[in-house]
Order: sequence, then C-alpha cells, then structure tokens
Amino acid sequence: MKAWLLAAAMLLTMGMVPAYSAVRISDDHGGQLGPYLDKYRALAQSGERVEIDGVCASACTMLLGLIPADRICVTPRAVLEFHSAWDIAGDQSVSDAGTRLLWSHYPGKIRTWINRHGGLGSRVIYLRWPEVARMYPSCR
Repeated sequence: MKAWLLAAAMLLTMGMVPAYSAVRISDDHGGQLGPYLDKYRALAQSGERVEIDGVCASACTMLLGLIPADRICVTPRAVLEFHSAWDIAGDQSVSDAGTRLLWSHYPGKIRTWINRHGGLGSRVIYLRWPEVARMYPSCR
C-alpha cells in the first residue's frame, strides 16, 4: 500500500511542475516573411520559450514582436541582424511593403535601437552582446 501512495504522490507532484521547453535559434539567416509569421504565431501559442544563441537575421527578428518578451532570452553569442525587406525576385531590391511588415512586428525598444543606428535600409545593422542583454534577459 505504501508503494502505491508513494507512486501516486510522485505522479501528482510531477503534474504540478510545469514542463518548460525552449526553441533554440543559432543560425537563422531569415527568408520569406510569410512562413516566419506562421511559425512564430504558432510558437507564441505553444508557450515555449525562445533562446537566441547565435544569428537571428532578417525575417527571424520578427519573433521579437510575436513572442512575448518574457519568453525570450539571449546568450553572449546572440546576434540580431536588421535590414529592410528585399523583394523575393532575388535582386535585393527593397520591398516597401515587406519593410513595413517587419517594422510592425518590432517592439518599441527595438524600433528605438534601429532608428538610433540608421533605420531599416539596405545596410545590415547588428545588435550584439552586451547591448542585446540590456533588452532581453540572459538565458540560464
């Protein structure tokens, strides 16, 4: 009987401890905006945390506005790369509509940082450690 009670107590305790999982981003150079919107909206619904542990560029950076900030953390290897959206034709001409979409998914602190560093343009700007750690908590 005691073994049964012990097993029940263990199961009850296990059920009370939340299961935290994390999605690790380490080498994401972006891509078309639509699939990233879909992916990050689903991730936001999942409750999973996001650990940025390397490059998160272009469309990848939309996660900053789609995932709640309290579920994002950064490591010393985190690098956020920002630039205007490019037309999918592949000639790297600027897409105004795409750039507006990117901009609309950045929280205020990121918009302020981007503006201080020249805005979204064809030139890539980099938000790195330790500056990124002043905006998002360090991963444990």
